[in-house]
Amino acid sequence: MKRLHPHRARLERRMVGSTNRWRFPREPFSGDLLGLSQMCKALDVDFEEALKNPDRSCISQIQKIFSGHLKNKTIQTGEADVILTCLGSKWELHQPQLFQSETLAKLYLMALAQGTTSPTKELERLLRAQLCGNVKERHPIKKMIISLKINDPLITEVAFATALKDLYLSEVEINMDDVLGVLASAHILQLNRLFQRCVVMMMNGLMPNTIKDFYLAGCKYKEEPLTTACEKWLEMNLVPLMGTQIHLRKIPQELLHKVLRSPRLFTFNEFHLLKTLLSWVFLQLNHKIQTVPVHETVLAFFNSFPKKCSFLDQDTGQSLVLLFLCLRLHGIIRGKNLEELRHINFFPESWLIRVTANHYHALESGGDMAHVKDFTTQAMRFGLLFNQEYTTHSEMIAIYGFFFEIKGIKHDTTSYSFYMQRVRHTDSGFPSLLGEHGPVSLRAERLVKYEIRAQTLVDGKWQEFRTNRITQKFGFVKPSCKSHALKVQTVGIPIYASFSFIFPIS
Repeated sequence: MKRLHPHRARLERRMVGSTNRWRFPREPFSGDLLGLSQMCKALDVDFEEALKNPDRSCISQIQKIFSGHLKNKTIQTGEADVILTCLGSKWELHQPQLFQSETLAKLYLMALAQGTTSPTKELERLLRAQLCGNVKERHPIKKMIISLKINDPLITEVAFATALKDLYLSEVEINMDDVLGVLASAHILQLNRLFQRCVVMMMNGLMPNTIKDFYLAGCKYKEEPLTTACEKWLEMNLVPLMGTQIHLRKIPQELLHKVLRSPRLFTFNEFHLLKTLLSWVFLQLNHKIQTVPVHETVLAFFNSFPKKCSFLDQDTGQSLVLLFLCLRLHGIIRGKNLEELRHINFFPESWLIRVTANHYHALESGGDMAHVKDFTTQAMRFGLLFNQEYTTHSEMIAIYGFFFEIKGIKHDTTSYSFYMQRVRHTDSGFPSLLGEHGPVSLRAERLVKYEIRAQTLVDGKWQEFRTNRITQKFGFVKPSCKSHALKVQTVGIPIYASFSFIFPIS
């Protein structure tokens, strides 16, 4: 008589079909083949037919049997049970590892059904051999040849081999250059753990040369966390990073449109965003250009089009109108920049007339922006990119004769503050060019509605800090000359600080 193990788990009953089979409570599947057969009967599923056309429930039951013996993913050293032909190569695989892939398991069961007269007995023999727990004691099992056809150009032999290696290793090494192919291979083989690992790698590996392919992969596989990560990354980096690299050309129009509509989009100012967008259009129309063009080249290119109508009114430009409707052209206020807009004949005349009229009425009413109806989509926006080397960083801006300094200060390694303050054009250190050719308002107070936002990337996740929308009268002396400060505690760098504001009717 065998001695009972003192710590053996108590048995419990579980209904399977019309029977009441014994099983262990902590085991996902006890290897009860009769119970599995009865389950099929209870569900009115023919066991023989299930083998001929195995569905997910049948395969998952078999996978559970093997999973209990593969917790440590022990590498098999015995003779292979299966030969997989794919991509013009042959791979030798072992049944326990093979059954981790739902795709390969289905191919194997279908081959088993076609290659034997009694597939049920063959499957039972396979499972009993696995459940004996000793590979050396397993009876010889017929070696199967299965074939998998793949037409995905992303899947290279190296990427597919990496995915197969994941069947044997607890964590296979993935090269970033192969991650798209490994992702596609994991999708075809239905290896969810490997697939999600690739997704995380891609979310953490976003760069100008990867953003397009990673975004399209997220769309293809409906992997929303990946597409969202691509959108958030581009919201911050479209102007300061992508705008300076040839990879700007690769940004899909659909993604660009989403980013331009986002209230989180970072830009140094509206004209800087316009220049980036004009460069993108230029690169779409000039495929042989392999370097980012200087702004003068872009201006000359669009100025070369016929003057009978604007570029956006022509056939080439009509598909791009929605992109440029996302711009806040009323945020371009320097006379020189407005002259450039008229000179290149890019925008419809009605757009330029509306911008000029808005500026005229605002100047006439002391800066009041009566044309701005919605803060979220119409507020003027300016930005500071606070890098590692900065202890302070600031920019001066002029709007309708009012002058403001937007500023960031680093207090210690993880503490920052961002604010804006009104300055006089006669203050020491004031850039003379800023007020030399523009209006100067003598109003003692200016009502401003503003919001300050800061974003930075930490461990693959975006941290966001923001003030409320605050309405405040700005004077020339403290404390009224200074806005509320946005205080930021973070280890992230760089910090993308955005200042949005309007001049309400006062």
